[in-house]
Order: sequence, then structure tokens, then C-alpha cells
Amino acid sequence: MRGAAARRTLTFALAAAGGALFLALHLPLPLLLGPMLACLIAALAGAPLMGAGGLGTFMRTFLGVAVGASITPEVLGKIPEIAASLAFVPAFILVIALVGYPLFRRGFGFDHPTAWYAAMPGGLQDMLVFGEEAGGDVRALSLIHATRVLVIVTVAPLIMQSFWGVDLSQPPGVSIRATDPYEIAIMVAAGLIGWKGAERLGLFGASILGPMILTAALSLSGVIEHRPPAEIIQAAQFFIGVAVGVKYVGITGRELRIDVTAGLVYALFLALISLVFIELITHLGLAPTLDAFLAYLPGGQAEMVVIAIIAGADLAYVVSHHLLRMVIVITLAPLASKLIERRR
Repeated sequence: MRGAAARRTLTFALAAAGGALFLALHLPLPLLLGPMLACLIAALAGAPLMGAGGLGTFMRTFLGVAVGASITPEVLGKIPEIAASLAFVPAFILVIALVGYPLFRRGFGFDHPTAWYAAMPGGLQDMLVFGEEAGGDVRALSLIHATRVLVIVTVAPLIMQSFWGVDLSQPPGVSIRATDPYEIAIMVAAGLIGWKGAERLGLFGASILGPMILTAALSLSGVIEHRPPAEIIQAAQFFIGVAVGVKYVGITGRELRIDVTAGLVYALFLALISLVFIELITHLGLAPTLDAFLAYLPGGQAEMVVIAIIAGADLAYVVSHHLLRMVIVITLAPLASKLIERRR
């Protein structure tokens, strides 16, 4: 236990230093990118870092609460308007699969299950579970998907600031002092109950999806009228940044040369594919460019929710696209993998 406590203390100290440096330099998303890149650099240097465990997962629940609190009767009335944009998500996934699978299989020489689940733009944990069950290389999958998320989450804010002048240093909501303590208590309970309830039901992304569903019900019934206060969302950013950075702990030279390089190349292809769909959605007038940008970037669900909240994007639009992408991938990826294997 002492060893684990010391490693976590070191991890949080480095993450806090990274966040403080990003704040001092006025860089975008300082409490997400600062801890993430600080932990990444330390992990690559061989530091014995350790994730936050259950506490980190619990902090992610507030992102689900934030999304759920944004779902109001007015938002539900807009669902027919985004149906046309959602219709492009299956084609988006198909193009990614057609590009990603050959890249990993032939370009980098991974076996079938590793190549297939590395190419799938689903949730990290779900792809690791499916990949392991299929006999894939779990460590390679972890590094490839972590690199995908790392690149997208690092580059996206820079693009948003450069092209649209989005202020990503603004607080992601009202202060905790301006929020009713009773409502905060309900949010905490909704996060915890929603998370554990979704886990019991075996839902994917339980720490976000469960709290989102429960909080949406509370929001639609008028029990909750606000999103979690800024300080809680900022704390969630910190823990998410740590979680991404520590995935590189214990990395070897071979993993860096093959797995991380594969993830970097894949992220570049994903960016190009996303750009085509973002341009198409914007050209057809189905969504504002910023919303389409955040909806069609296949980063981690939690990371994209954080960025959408701070950027002031249409949360219902952005989250619905990421949820549909994950539902399709998680439902169909194992079936498609077996079909490919049979044909081989």
C-alpha cells in the first residue's frame, strides 16, 4: 500500500505541476492537457506513476451528470433536426474500418484481432475487452488507442483556438459558491448511483452513460436545473488527463517504435477522414462547423465531452454522435471480426 500511495503522490504532484505550467503559460485546457502531457513525459522517462483508480472513475461520472443536466425538453425537441447528421455516423465508421484495418494488418504486421480492434473507434476499455477475448495483444491495443486519444485531445484545442478563436480558458460553468448545495448533493448521488447501476447492467461507458441517463431524467422532471459547478468539471479534467498519461508507464523501446508509431499514423488518417465528414456535414448545413468538428473527432468520450463543455458547443449534438458511434462499434465490431476471420 505504501508503494501505491507513494506512486500516486508522485503522479498527482507531477500532474499538478503540469497544470500549473499550462496555466502560467496561458495554454488551452490547462487542467486537462497539463496533467496529461506531464504524466506522459514522466512515464516515457520511466517514472513509477500510478492512476487514480476508483477515484478517477468517480470523477468521470460528473461529465455524464453535466451532459444529462443539459438534456431539457427543448433539447429533445431538436432531435429530429440532427437525425440527418447522425445518419452519416455508420458511413464514418465504415470508412475508418476500411482504412484502419489494412493499415494495422499489412502496414504494421499485427495479427487479425489486434489489427481489427485497434482500428475500431470505440471506447478504450470495450476494445481492450473484445480484443483480449479474441486473442489480441492487449498492451498494443492500449497504447494504440491511448495514442489516438492523446493526439486528438492535444491537437483539437489548438485548432479550435487558431481557426475559431474559441476561448478554452474560460470556466466550464458557474462557481460552486453560486450552486445550491442540495443540488450538488443530488448530482453526486446521481453520478454514483448511475455509474454503479450501469455497471451492474453491463452497459458500455458505465461511468458516463449511467450518470447521464439518470441525470437526464432528473433534469427533464425539473429536479436538477444546472450543470455541475466549474470546480468539479475542472477536477474531472485533471483526473482524465492523469488517466491518459499513465497508460504509457512501463513502455519499452519496441512498443514505442511499433505500437505508438502505429497509433500516431492512425491518428493522422483519422484526422483526414474526420475532416472529410466535417466538411460534408458543414457544407450540407446540418450543423455549425464547431459542433461537427467535435462530433466527428473520434477521441475518447470523456475527453470530447470536456472539450465540448468548455467550448460551449451543443452538448446534445456532440454527445449523441459519439454515443451512436460507440453503440455501433460495440454492437457490430465483434460480429464483423468473426466474419472477416471466417473469410480468411
